[in-house]
Amino acid sequence: MPYETTYSPDAPARADLDATAGATVVEFGTNWCGFCKAAQPAIAEAFAVHPEVRHLKVEDGSGRPLGRSFKVKLWPTLVFLRDGQEVARVVRPDGPGDVIDALAKIAAR
Repeated sequence: MPYETTYSPDAPARADLDATAGATVVEFGTNWCGFCKAAQPAIAEAFAVHPEVRHLKVEDGSGRPLGRSFKVKLWPTLVFLRDGQEVARVVRPDGPGDVIDALAKIAAR
């Protein structure tokens, strides 16, 4: 599944994410966030190394329960899930390294 370029206002239910098999990254942020925009080249570079990982970009903010269920405080926050369980988290990446390392923890073995 390819790298997603925009944050979607449609969020999956937390129960659906918890039941998802395989590797998934949920990225929380907004399309207007400066930190989110600045992090995109690094995130895209990291996903180029692991194109098989499912990537969901979810718009976050007040009244959005999915981000609250993951206790998201800053954007962008990337939550790395393996079979519905959080394995790693990267907040405001400043380069591809941390994202690549976290992807390696959930990628197919």
